[in-house]
Amino acid sequence: MRNLLVLLAAILLGCGASDPVGHDTVIQDELPGDATSDDGSSDTGDNGEEEPPDCIFGDPDVYDIEEVTQNQEPVSLIIGKSTLTIDGSAKTITFSHDSKSMTALDFEGLMIGVVSEYEDDLVYEPYLIITKHSMSQKPKGLRWLSIVGMKMQENDKNSAKLILDYGELTVSAVIKAQAEGSFSIQMTPSDPDSKIAFFRVRPEVDSQERFYGLGAYLDQVEHRGTIRAMQFVVDFEMESGYNEAHVPVPFIISTNGWGLFVESPYPGAFDVAATEEDRVDAWFGTGVDSKDGLRFWLFAADHPLDLTKKYYDITGYPMLPAKWALGPWIWRDEIDNQTAVEEDLRTIRALNLATSGYWIDRPFASGVNAFDFKPQDYPDPQAMINLAHDLGFRMALWQAPYLAGNKESSDETKALLAHAKEQGFFPDPVGVALNGWGDIIDFTNPEAFAWWKSLIERYTNMGIEGFKLDYAEDVVLGLFSGRTPWGFWDGSNERTMHSRMKLLYHRVYAETLPEDGGFLLCRSGTYGDQVNVSVIWPGDLDARMWDHREVVETNKGPIMAVGGLGPSIIYGLSLGPSGFPFYGADTGGYRHSPPDKETFMRWFQQTALSTVMQVGTSSNNVPWEFDPDNGDFDQQVLDTYREYASLHMRLFPYEWTYAQNLAVDGRAIQRPIGLAYPDLGVHPSDAYMFGDHLYVAPVVTKGAVEKQAYLPPGQWQNWWDGTVIEGAQSHVLPAPLDRLPLYLAQGGIVPMLRPTVVTTAPVLDPETIDSYATDPGILWVRVFPAQASTFTLYDQTAITQEADGNHINLSIGQGEEFKDGAVFLIFGLEQEPASVACNDVDAAKVADLDDLSGQDAAWFWSSDNGGVLYVRLKQGTAVVTKADMAD
Repeated sequence: MRNLLVLLAAILLGCGASDPVGHDTVIQDELPGDATSDDGSSDTGDNGEEEPPDCIFGDPDVYDIEEVTQNQEPVSLIIGKSTLTIDGSAKTITFSHDSKSMTALDFEGLMIGVVSEYEDDLVYEPYLIITKHSMSQKPKGLRWLSIVGMKMQENDKNSAKLILDYGELTVSAVIKAQAEGSFSIQMTPSDPDSKIAFFRVRPEVDSQERFYGLGAYLDQVEHRGTIRAMQFVVDFEMESGYNEAHVPVPFIISTNGWGLFVESPYPGAFDVAATEEDRVDAWFGTGVDSKDGLRFWLFAADHPLDLTKKYYDITGYPMLPAKWALGPWIWRDEIDNQTAVEEDLRTIRALNLATSGYWIDRPFASGVNAFDFKPQDYPDPQAMINLAHDLGFRMALWQAPYLAGNKESSDETKALLAHAKEQGFFPDPVGVALNGWGDIIDFTNPEAFAWWKSLIERYTNMGIEGFKLDYAEDVVLGLFSGRTPWGFWDGSNERTMHSRMKLLYHRVYAETLPEDGGFLLCRSGTYGDQVNVSVIWPGDLDARMWDHREVVETNKGPIMAVGGLGPSIIYGLSLGPSGFPFYGADTGGYRHSPPDKETFMRWFQQTALSTVMQVGTSSNNVPWEFDPDNGDFDQQVLDTYREYASLHMRLFPYEWTYAQNLAVDGRAIQRPIGLAYPDLGVHPSDAYMFGDHLYVAPVVTKGAVEKQAYLPPGQWQNWWDGTVIEGAQSHVLPAPLDRLPLYLAQGGIVPMLRPTVVTTAPVLDPETIDSYATDPGILWVRVFPAQASTFTLYDQTAITQEADGNHINLSIGQGEEFKDGAVFLIFGLEQEPASVACNDVDAAKVADLDDLSGQDAAWFWSSDNGGVLYVRLKQGTAVVTKADMAD
């Protein structure tokens, strides 16, 4: 893509698009807050309309907005615990929740940018203006106007209509209390011919609050002090050539418990207390379409993690992957043929590697996109898919929204291309295609959408249940401030379709997936796209432990890195609160492959404790191949990988419960520490909570065998050896090469599948391949006994634990799936217990751990790892009496 961006730059510069007549370089004294309207004495506050008879300001014939502003009483819209108060005299809108002030929009809180005339060749891209980019171009006559008067035109208990006077023009603001903690504000110019080019929403913030969300980023998970673009921006310093903004989401979350969502596909940027430390400044360049105004939302919740649900209520709830899609996946960047695929499938099962999915990356078809399998390499693809299903795999394929006419083309692709051209299924005009195959399909055309969907069904009818969706990011705004015009069937252009095209691309595939959700791995996304996208992957990260924008030496000279393992963690942690709860990077990285042994091991340890574990690199590394010319993998790599892949698979009941709860509380599954514990005041980018009970601190530094980390309050138990440390302080955690620092919260309950499960997909022969889909079986439940707590699984299996003096109380109820009870695991019991009673009857002690599963009530104690107690309980309650506490 980098070379194409350079070409694009040359084209635009050669055409003079970077320096049109009348444009100036942006200078500091023209930035936000420095320029306002010329005159605040306008008397056109009501735009000439007759005042409603129920105007709250007394005489409805009074039209002097200054006088009205000075004499009006505050009006509050109240819904549940949330209140939005409009104070015209103070020219301020304040937002509170549960009697706590959240934020406010004062007279400079809703600014507009006006121009002397609209220019069709301009992008109206805010990021370049904010950052004072040397190539940015100031629109003609751009001036910033602030509110000089505020007039209530009408209101009731749940809504209000204001007229905002900016001196030389007015804007209506319709405010609605949609639900507790959710208010919408629609700003619309009173005069559609007003030369408004930008809207800015600038809530006040305090010095202590921090900010999350905004989509996917690679440098840090908390955003204070940054400026975030809501679209691709050329960055020739980066090895990729652009800013990696694949999934920008105009939704920001404050640790104080409020959020701002700007519902706009136009180019935007969030200045997160960078220019002004007491404001978040959200800019959107609506340009020639400003007559339609701008809508934004203010959210509030009792806990900042709950704000994402408010966002889902507006934009839609995430499409969950299928259950089987949450098991580990294996793929190769290139694989020779059907024989090689089938050999991989059999090898995975022979090596007992927990795996539920396998996808085939390009090239496998006769061309891009022929919607077939290359016959000379895949003589019987249906037999291959059937074999995968028999062995407990589900299959996915790489896809992109193009029909190649030259590179990677075939007779089939050329025939499809000819048909698409004849039917007018491409944009017109087309900007500059940023891929090597051809023009993107115009999915705004219903006939093109339906036709492409019918082509996808060639695969789904064979049993393909997932897709890796690459590219579809061709529709860019332009280069710097100059446009590269696109035109689409529905009348839209690149000003909105830079954002919305990827949503349509994902939707056409989502509509072909099975009812259980299938698997859709997408490189890009936008707000609202979570209803189509199962999983986000970040594109091509470095197969190294490099930081984002770190300058490193390579065999081709110095580069500024996209980033590797550490930035991948940040990317996933940013996405969860932003509305994309499932994330899976290429385990091991992609650029500069192969990864070395250490990088690969640290990476798969981390992805095992993430929502999606997908394993593959651009050099085709797989854990079981020891090729000295392609990485330094060895038996330790394979054995450790087997352990962590199994752990990821076994954590399915725990993760799937949180997945189902997305529709209840909206909380991300992988949670930044600073957002999960907002009062701590610590905001690490390299540690996180996986659900409520697991603290994960991956090693991201080359050569490190320990990890400095700050743990939240309470006690925390080392997952591997049961040692306990106190939280609310920093610790140096042990991290030998084969161990991920992983800790269980005091009172934590983690339900898991049995150790022998290797797939969550159905299998042909359950006697040889152990599958959850065939038999959910007995749960294995890890607990850290403390104050009473309950974990209710997605199938309504209820599990409780309580440490009560000299006893540990355990219980399990029968759920819809898990009907055979559990084996409880309690680490840290140095001595064998005095007794274990199940349902008030002494349980038998068994001589071997393997004997537990055949019992309804029994126990086993091992001195390993500081003492581990296993309690088998089919249903009901168990009471453990400690040895040193026995009567």
